[in-house]
Amino acid sequence: MVIGLVVHAGHRARFADAASTLSGVEVAWAVYEHEDEIRDRVAGLLADHRPDGLLLGLVPYARARDLIPADMPFSVTRSAALDLALAWARARGNGWPATPVSIDTFASETIDEVAEALGLDRSAITACPFDPDQPVADVVAFHREQLARTGAPYVISVRMGVAAALDGQTAVLHALATPGTIRADLHELALRIRNKRADGQRFAAALFRLASPRPDLDLARVGLQHLLLGTPEFADAWIDQRGARGVLVLAPASLFETVTQQWTGLPVLAEARDALGIQAVAGFGIGPTARLSVTLAERAAARAEQDAEPGAYLFTGDGVTIGPMGAAATPLAYTYREHGDLEDLAERAGLSPATLSRLAALERSLDGRPLSPSELARSLGITDPSGRRLIRKLTSAALVTETGSAQEHRKGRPTRLYRLAISEALG
Repeated sequence: MVIGLVVHAGHRARFADAASTLSGVEVAWAVYEHEDEIRDRVAGLLADHRPDGLLLGLVPYARARDLIPADMPFSVTRSAALDLALAWARARGNGWPATPVSIDTFASETIDEVAEALGLDRSAITACPFDPDQPVADVVAFHREQLARTGAPYVISVRMGVAAALDGQTAVLHALATPGTIRADLHELALRIRNKRADGQRFAAALFRLASPRPDLDLARVGLQHLLLGTPEFADAWIDQRGARGVLVLAPASLFETVTQQWTGLPVLAEARDALGIQAVAGFGIGPTARLSVTLAERAAARAEQDAEPGAYLFTGDGVTIGPMGAAATPLAYTYREHGDLEDLAERAGLSPATLSRLAALERSLDGRPLSPSELARSLGITDPSGRRLIRKLTSAALVTETGSAQEHRKGRPTRLYRLAISEALG
């Protein structure tokens, strides 16, 4: 496993210390001195090392996020409340007052939290929140203005470019992420990469079944089997007859994700209809064993046969159903086959079982990737305000965890990111 680390030259030792506890992981570095070098360094890292995942800070992420492949796991490490509190502790150790002071990069909510915990005068603390479009010179100008106004003996900064520009003019306390914070982010990223590999290598089953009996049943089944054998995506799959009118396919789960366009449709059904005149349905099964995967695929195919139009369903071992999947990638619908704990959890969270089951299916498709309230709303087909309200409900029920922030638009404040935690709550 290769993890790419995108860091400022002044942070390399800190990140190397954090990475030293990982075994079986090779670290590839993209080290920059100035922020305008970040994009070239990241592009070089991706081209030369082809890492399995990336760990990068707020500034590198803002500068190069469009370069990160869509299917690559990544984590954005950032200074936390603890790191800000430690900076204030160093100020006290130097004999400086806690306030007045100016701070950059930290979110106002984090500053409020730490100031309240330390009993500090919040009105004497000025903040310049992170803005990916704001140049270092503007952040430096902000600090200089506050220094001239308040006469504070120091500033608290996260960005190395700010510290370099202010060198000699005032003391700068770095509120950088501690090795412990970085280590936790690295371990979490490595685990996500391993889980993604395991999911991609895990075998799954698909059962293609002729939609109804017909006089030339054997000929039609053979035609369907030959069609599947000739489908490029199934080149490495095991394909054989299953019953009088079925064809069974065993392959890695990742292959089926590709052929169904991430479980949104199954174009091969349209090809069978148009090229061979065959009406067929399909069922997919993903379980902890090959035997259970086949059983789930048979149940999913039986469910598909109940619909008026030929389509496909996915049944998973943890109880999630995705479907119907039509030949033209019709919108997804999510249900839960076995309620039980889900209904109890939905009641505690103040949600309907249908909504919670859709969220459980969405969580699985995200594979650990965080999302914003707006992205959640788009995925569920609801309005942005409804998405924000849903996030608040999920937060109150401990069904999401906040993981950082991202700049979705060129202007405005960064939006918070959340990781769904429904599967864990269901046990």
